[in-house]
Amino acid sequence: MHLVYPAVLSALLFCTGLYGVLARRNAILVLMSVELMLNAVNLNLVAFDVWLSRAAIETLHSGQALTLFTIAIAAAEIGIGLAIVLAVHRNRGTSDIDRLRDAAEGPDDSDDGPDSDAAARARAAEKAEATA
Repeated sequence: MHLVYPAVLSALLFCTGLYGVLARRNAILVLMSVELMLNAVNLNLVAFDVWLSRAAIETLHSGQALTLFTIAIAAAEIGIGLAIVLAVHRNRGTSDIDRLRDAAEGPDDSDDGPDSDAAARARAAEKAEATA
């Protein structure tokens, strides 16, 4: 089999994953898109390892070893990522990335007294008018 077939498939998988990371708002779908991108890299590593092993007499199969390392990193990433998403979903009630970014407290959001609640409502109203 030619090297072009897995390389094109890997490029398509990577572009699909990149689109998913950039366009999705759900944190779980973003994690799935990152996994798709990592699998595209794994496919490239194995394809180039097989292609380069045909030319060499003694091969080290370093592409396959790197693929196993990438799979281990991806498993750790998805485990930690899902734990973070579940913790945020329990605390905030949503896993929408845009809402989480808007709900984040900035360095100027401090509780200085009874007027701070009114100031926070005024800032929220200004932010809502600016986005509308």
